[in-house]
Amino acid sequence: MNTEHRSGFRRLHLVIRGIVQGVGFRFFVERHARRLGLRGWVRNVADGSVEVLAEGPEEALRLLLEQCQQGPRSAHVEKVETQWLPPANDLNDFQILPSAREPIRL
Repeated sequence: MNTEHRSGFRRLHLVIRGIVQGVGFRFFVERHARRLGLRGWVRNVADGSVEVLAEGPEEALRLLLEQCQQGPRSAHVEKVETQWLPPANDLNDFQILPSAREPIRL
């Protein structure tokens, strides 16, 4: 077990559904994730969802999850699929990635 895992680091995978594309959702997530000191990425998915993979302290991830459940003012979040995982320590910074055909399977 690595030190970060013992100290409360986790990985969070989200798929956010609703009116979440074309409303600034990725920029919203990026801004909050960076403010919280998280590593990872956000991207649009061809099915109309937004996908997030983030890693960091569990408390910060929970705050990001709360923000994603609300979204920016112009969004309408219908559902947030949530998956908690152990950290992989393979993410740098927090960035917006190009769109994907489908969410990753973890």
